[in-house]
Amino acid sequence: QVQLVESGGRLVQPGGSLRLSCVASTGTLNFLSMGWFRQAPGKEREFITSLRWSDGRKYWADSVAGRFTISTDNTGNTLYLQMNNLEPEDTAVYYCAGKSSQSTSHLYSAAVGFDYWGQGTQVTVSS
Repeated sequence: QVQLVESGGRLVQPGGSLRLSCVASTGTLNFLSMGWFRQAPGKEREFITSLRWSDGRKYWADSVAGRFTISTDNTGNTLYLQMNNLEPEDTAVYYCAGKSSQSTSHLYSAAVGFDYWGQGTQVTVSS
């Protein structure tokens, strides 16, 4: 069974940086795409960024463009989300997600397009 496990969430001050990690039990390269989402209390799950393996294309939400970066390690087993210049509005539970070949959606920048999810890691931005 495929498992995605996020880590790295913690309390950080506004303007600070944080890097989240996601380890995929079968490796990230077995997916068509890997992405990051977040969900704040009382809000719907929000797309942040994703990476499509076939052509290396990256997708970003406007709210994080220029501040957040998605990447992987050399082995392809770990997905990262580098977050810079964090704002209180970035406070949320952050989820790693994988889009498999069995996904019934063609979307790469929406939750409906991803069929494997981690348990989430809490990021709190506050002074």
